[in-house]
Amino acid sequence: MKLKLDLHDIFNKGSDIDRALRGIIDEAVQKKATLVEIIPGKGSGALKKKVLRFLDQKEIKQLYHRVEKDGDNWGRLFVHFRFNESTGRRGRGR
Repeated sequence: MKLKLDLHDIFNKGSDIDRALRGIIDEAVQKKATLVEIIPGKGSGALKKKVLRFLDQKEIKQLYHRVEKDGDNWGRLFVHFRFNESTGRRGRGR
């Protein structure tokens, strides 16, 4: 399952951005989604940096497996999740 979050509409509303990011991460964990696509857009890169800082927070970082920056479109990020099929629990795995 893949979820998608486009931040174009709320690019200048800091608290809304954090709320939207937290919401999509929580939804991915709840629905056991394996991938979240986040679109901060290209622009100056400030929003992408804000998203990466959000994802790097300790309490958020423990919820997902890894972050991938799209090599073809630098205005897009992928957050990968890994869940243990036998226990149903998330895991960072190595």
